[in-house]
Amino acid sequence: MFDKKLCILIADDEIKIVKALKDFFKANGFHVLEAVDGGEALDVFYENNTKIDIILLDVMMPVADGFSVLREIRETSLVPVIMLTAKGEEYDQIKGFQNGADDYIPKPFSITLLLARVEAVLKRAGKSKNDEVSAGNMRINVLRRTIYVNDERLDLTPKEFDLMHYLVLNRNMALSREQILNSVWGYDFEGDIRTVDTHVKQLRNKLGVHAACIKTVHKIGYQFELQGTGL
Repeated sequence: MFDKKLCILIADDEIKIVKALKDFFKANGFHVLEAVDGGEALDVFYENNTKIDIILLDVMMPVADGFSVLREIRETSLVPVIMLTAKGEEYDQIKGFQNGADDYIPKPFSITLLLARVEAVLKRAGKSKNDEVSAGNMRINVLRRTIYVNDERLDLTPKEFDLMHYLVLNRNMALSREQILNSVWGYDFEGDIRTVDTHVKQLRNKLGVHAACIKTVHKIGYQFELQGTGL
């Protein structure tokens, strides 16, 4: 069943990308539908066209390419569509916009930047998500990218903000380092998994007396909890 969560359709023939995006958008409060070729994308769209709020559509897919899928969708729907492609040429971008795309993002892309673009397109379409997330005395403003604890703003780097936001959205869940890395740094990140530990340490330092809200889960990763933290 669909509730008040926004619904996103991800259509891409690269299974690794679909999985990473699916996990990321679910963690950010979306219902996620998926397709791995143009024909399946159209099938899923027609079955759920009244529920889908936005579509991520890869250009290069088997059965039917993204441009063909977009043209058919535009015959009956104005649902926001963001094109994803390995091609960065101006011609392809122009073609996407001429066929009714709302935005165009070349691969590889930052997964958090993609979320920002999705939220911007949704806002223009009048379907914006709640701009603020709360956890006890912590307030996270997604659009302004600010976090306040007891009305005092935390001085965070962009990646520290993304990490804190992700942990809060998945509060009380034990998250592996791999899950965190894929969701916060993205499927194409080539750095060491220990970067998660480094950023958690930095966040705890900035949280000060409330650092205990980020708990270490033995042999797994990390978990955000409010109980006993003073938040």
